[in-house]
Amino acid sequence: MEKSILIVDDIHPIFIERAEAMGYQCDYRPLIKPDEALQIIGNYAGLVVRSKFRLNKQYLDAATHLRFICRAGAGMDNIDEAYAAEKSVTLINAPEGNMDAVGEHAIGLLLALMNNFRAADAEIRSGNWKREANRGYELKGKTVGIIGYGFMGHSFASKLVGFGVNVIAYDKYKTGFSDQFAREVSMEEIVKHSDVLSFHIPLTPETKGMVNDEYLFHFKKPIFLLNTARGQILKVKAVLNAIKQGKILGAGLDVLEIEKFPALSEQDWFEELRQSDKVLLSPHVAGWTFDSYRKISEVMAEKLLAIRL
Repeated sequence: MEKSILIVDDIHPIFIERAEAMGYQCDYRPLIKPDEALQIIGNYAGLVVRSKFRLNKQYLDAATHLRFICRAGAGMDNIDEAYAAEKSVTLINAPEGNMDAVGEHAIGLLLALMNNFRAADAEIRSGNWKREANRGYELKGKTVGIIGYGFMGHSFASKLVGFGVNVIAYDKYKTGFSDQFAREVSMEEIVKHSDVLSFHIPLTPETKGMVNDEYLFHFKKPIFLLNTARGQILKVKAVLNAIKQGKILGAGLDVLEIEKFPALSEQDWFEELRQSDKVLLSPHVAGWTFDSYRKISEVMAEKLLAIRL
C-alpha cells in the first residue's frame, strides 16, 4: 500500500518502468470503471488519471491512503484541487509533455482556416477548380492575441516565430512575462489590436462560459479564433453568431462545450456548427500526439521522483 499506484487510464509504459525503478508497484487497469475504482482506491498511495474520472470529494474521501495524483496531461479541472490540498494529496500534471503538440496543432488550425484548405481540397475532389473563392490571408504583419501565457500559450507564441507577426498576450494571473516571443498587454489591447485570438487558459468557475456574445462584441477587427484549451470556456452559439455578423472570419475549435456523440449531436447549435464552412473542428486531440503520449509519462515520472514521497 505504501508504494502502490493505481493507473486507471491508458498511459505510455515508460511511466510504469520508471515508477517501478523507484520502488513503486503499479496496478495498470486502463479499462476500469469509475464505480469499480471507487471500491478499491483506498488501497493505493498513488493514482494516475487522464480525463476519464472526476476526482471529487467522494473519491478523495474514499482514497484514505492516497498521497499523490498524477494527471497525464495539463488540465486539472477533473480534480477537486482545493479538497486534495486539504487531504494533503500532492498533485502532479505534465503540461511540459504536450505543450509542443498543442502549439503545433493551433498553428495547423490557423493556417488551414486562413487558406481555406478544407474547402479547397473538397472542391477539387468533387471536380471544381475555384481559385478566387479560395484566396487566403497571410499571417505576416498580423497581430496574434493570446489569452493565457502558461506552457501552452508560450508554446504557441514560440512557434509563431518566423511568420513575421506581432504577438501580444494577456494573463489575468501573471505579470512581467514579456519575452522574445510575446509582449504582455492588457485585455483592452487584445480587444483593440488582435487579428487572431487564441485561448490557452484552464477551465475554472471564472473562465467557464467567458467567451460569450458580450465578450466577442467588443473586438474591433474581424478575427480568426482558436480554442485548444477547454470547450466550456467558450459558448459555441456566440461564435456562430459572431461568424454571421462578420466579427469572426473563421474558428478553429479542438474542444467544444459538449463533446462526444450522441450528446454532441443533441445540442441545439450542432447542426449550424456542422454546416458552417467557417469552422474547422478536431476531436480534442491538440495535445494528444504519438510523441506527447510518451513525453507526458516521462514528465510525470520525473516529477514523481522529484517529490520524494
